[in-house]
Amino acid sequence: MKRLFANSVLATIALAAIGFFLLNLPQQSSGKPSEAGHGHEVAGHADGVEMSDDKLRSSDIELLVAAPGVLRDSLLLNGILQPNQEALVQVTPRFPGVVREIKASVGHRVEKNDLLAKIESNQSLTIYEIRAPLAGTVIDRQISLGEYASEQKAAFTIADISTVWVDLSVYRRDLKRVREGDKVVIDVGDGGKPIEARLTYISPVGSADTQSALARTSVPNEGTRLRPGMFVTARLMLSDKSAPIVVKSTAVQSFENRNVVFVRNGLKFEVREVELGARDREHVEVQFGLEEGDLYVGRNSFIVKAEIAKGTAAHEH
Repeated sequence: MKRLFANSVLATIALAAIGFFLLNLPQQSSGKPSEAGHGHEVAGHADGVEMSDDKLRSSDIELLVAAPGVLRDSLLLNGILQPNQEALVQVTPRFPGVVREIKASVGHRVEKNDLLAKIESNQSLTIYEIRAPLAGTVIDRQISLGEYASEQKAAFTIADISTVWVDLSVYRRDLKRVREGDKVVIDVGDGGKPIEARLTYISPVGSADTQSALARTSVPNEGTRLRPGMFVTARLMLSDKSAPIVVKSTAVQSFENRNVVFVRNGLKFEVREVELGARDREHVEVQFGLEEGDLYVGRNSFIVKAEIAKGTAAHEH
């Protein structure tokens, strides 16, 4: 009996020791938040940061909605505004003689049959008139009062600038991508609205000096906004591609060697790793990582990145 009692006591002590050992083992994380912390992430954690609406406004952070979009492949071209050569005429004297009167100067608007100048013929010594053959603007004058005018040289150049040509230079490497009828968006450089047009002509010959060829479009000159001789830039739209999710290129940041977008959930910005696809000048396709309707940082996303980085450093210390 004594031996049986001793064995029972030893067994009880062993079981108690095993229980104490198990209770003090390190707990393994299940990967799920505890009930107490469910839905409440700590601001400044490596996966996100909280920012108030006031902070967003003061930092000029733009929030946009992830949505389907169209990516446009384009080509930037340089060009110059030219008078429409099909509505331009050079006016020459019929007979050589001395200029006795001038009625039009460069920049003057004239109507058809308006008097431009009077010339005294060397042959008959009579005075005859030069009149405008079409309505337009005098863009050049090559005679002066009292000088000799020759029928070999134009006295006036008149152009109807209600429409102008936009002559664009296309480099040799890009010529195979350009076709008549392609859409161009022209930036005049005056801060005004861009002008949309279609290419109407592509030169069959190129320039030896620039190794480029000319592509042209004709556009209305409303309010004489377009001044021949001025340089412009144009974006040639080559192709469109629809994508289920598109975001601004400025939204994508490199974070811990990953492409990420910062998505707002309540007051908190979360780090979303994204897989990117096609892109154009302003937007990029997101193939994985975002859903339609997600609210993301489109402008000044680097500020959110910096806030998260600061929070990560504080958390590690």
